[in-house]
Amino acid sequence: MMNSPHEYDDIPGTYVFDGSHNRLGYHLNMFCKSLDVAANRDAFRSGEAAYLDHYPLTPEQRRAILERQWLEMLRLGGNIYYTFKLAIFDGLTMQHAGAAMSGNGMTTEEFQQMMLAGGRSITGNRSRRETPRG
Repeated sequence: MMNSPHEYDDIPGTYVFDGSHNRLGYHLNMFCKSLDVAANRDAFRSGEAAYLDHYPLTPEQRRAILERQWLEMLRLGGNIYYTFKLAIFDGLTMQHAGAAMSGNGMTTEEFQQMMLAGGRSITGNRSRRETPRG
């Protein structure tokens, strides 16, 4: 299935959770959602790879989960709200996950400071086609 280009496709580091990403990441997100149930968390804790066998994940999704490649999970269709359930399982805060998803090696402390200072600069982070308003 071919997807038409979207106006947001060229925004650096952006993985919009649209219909295409929803279909791509459905099973990855259902795995993450399963961690809402204590018995599932226990099963996952006792054997992560075996637990993932219950979900028809792509090899790339499976690897991203097992290696906790947060940004890769988003690229592979993960929804940030669902993937954060895995981060919580690991005892991470939103700041830890945000830093890991920044894609540029940002530390948790750097991420926290950036957010306290007003967030990521828009410079270089908007559509390459968009003309800045002035």
